Amino acid sequence: MSNTLPTARLAYFSHWMDPVALRVLGAEPSIALDHLQFDMDRPTLDAAFAQAHGYHALPRVEIKEPWFCDAALLARAPNLLAACSSGAGFDVIDVEACTKAGVIVCHQSGTNKEAVAEHVLGLMLALSKKIGVADKMLRRQAGLDRFAVTGRDIRGKTIGLVGIGQIGTRVAELCRGLFGMEVLACDPYLDAATIAARGGVKASMEEVFARADFVSVHVPRNKETFGMIGAAQYALMKPTAYFIQTSRGGIHDEAALAQALAAGQLAGAGLDVFLKEPPPPDHPLLGFDNVLVTPHNAGITEEALHDMAEGAALQWIQIFKGEVPPRLENPEVWPLYSKRFEAAFGFAPQALG
Repeated sequence: MSNTLPTARLAYFSHWMDPVALRVLGAEPSIALDHLQFDMDRPTLDAAFAQAHGYHALPRVEIKEPWFCDAALLARAPNLLAACSSGAGFDVIDVEACTKAGVIVCHQSGTNKEAVAEHVLGLMLALSKKIGVADKMLRRQAGLDRFAVTGRDIRGKTIGLVGIGQIGTRVAELCRGLFGMEVLACDPYLDAATIAARGGVKASMEEVFARADFVSVHVPRNKETFGMIGAAQYALMKPTAYFIQTSRGGIHDEAALAQALAAGQLAGAGLDVFLKEPPPPDHPLLGFDNVLVTPHNAGITEEALHDMAEGAALQWIQIFKGEVPPRLENPEVWPLYSKRFEAAFGFAPQALG
């Protein structure tokens, strides 16, 4: 970015996923970073947002009220042009409110796809081989009969994907390539040819849950997907099948899943996400030996943190240069956004093409 460009102010709380982001952004003299802390006094924070052109939002498990990027925050940030999430998910940003306000929304989708896909495979293997159950039983029981924890191979089994974006596509690639698995995928936004190009066979939601040996969820959390998986879907599953969730809490009904597990409707579950994170110690799902849980860290590896932070920083540079960002969520806002961008910086951004 040239020194001749006007200063763009970018607000963020606490930290970035990796220090590489600050090194990348620090080399751009026309970007002024406003490093905020949640314990700063409210007038200081409000003043920062009143000037901000960009807001880099922390994930849901780290962000605090009232700093979700919603209509209330947008009203306090009249100069805001862009809001970006730190990771692939963007449920801390109200996309509809941003679109109405002429604010673009971006995320880091794809930058952690390898980490999440490998986590899914790890959960699948651990569940199918009963590694978690065996570990717990061996620690609790003397003279454990090893045949009591006989697992199953995953080679040649069927995985059903709910959503086949970048992460789902990588999961499909790994499952097909490593284990010769059949891949079913339900995604209402993609036709059969597109799903086939991503390694899957188009199927309905009902088919995915009824036929798959593993069901893995890969959709963002929004109004459409919140609560979309519940008792009706679990009831379709084979008693030998496993449910894997590494996307966002709230997409699946946790109480219904606990009931289905207790009734033996499915063999187990691997959960990286919960509606409330972290879940309370007495959460019903934590009481099952055949449920593996992780603290929403599927996408957190050293490599993924670096890639997310670097990708986010480079995307901010593109935004403030007036370029079309690569991970734009609401392209329909571009005409209004372009007018606001030009009014703020004196030049028009690229046309959306």
